[in-house]
Amino acid sequence: MSYPTPWQGPSLPGPGAPSMLASHADRERAVDVLRAGYGEGRLDHPEFEKRVARAYSARTVGELSLLVADLPQGPAPQPMTPHGPVPPAFLPRPQPRTNGKALASMVCGVLCVATGGLTGLPAVILGHMAQSEIRRTGEAGDGMALTGLVLGWLSVAGWLVFLGLFGLLAVSATSG
Repeated sequence: MSYPTPWQGPSLPGPGAPSMLASHADRERAVDVLRAGYGEGRLDHPEFEKRVARAYSARTVGELSLLVADLPQGPAPQPMTPHGPVPPAFLPRPQPRTNGKALASMVCGVLCVATGGLTGLPAVILGHMAQSEIRRTGEAGDGMALTGLVLGWLSVAGWLVFLGLFGLLAVSATSG
């Protein structure tokens, strides 16, 4: 057997033989293994850069296999040890439920445009009720209640302006 270079070892026939020329796909696979090793903390940055440069300049599969020989070729197996329950400090905080009146207030406020402002008054009433319940119970939905209140009060104010102008027109028409 011949040993063309010290890193190649014996020349073996067949695919994947150390002296077989490396393809672009072979180089990319080796670089992917190097990236995984770097991401897992197995390589420091200068070593990673040096190996990637050598991988892109490698001519044979043997050169590539030497670059990744000390790294796992897939995900590292994790031991399956039974653990107790997760401590409460590491659990996500339970989310408070959303107040239904806050949601209804927001929906009524948004529908003010489609209904010509008819749902403005219900939006205001539901918004105030929701805010007092939220303060008392700690439920979520304060932003929705506020949205319903703002849109509802804008609708009520629009109706008041419209009715005021309509009343002024009626008074001026009867007096003039």
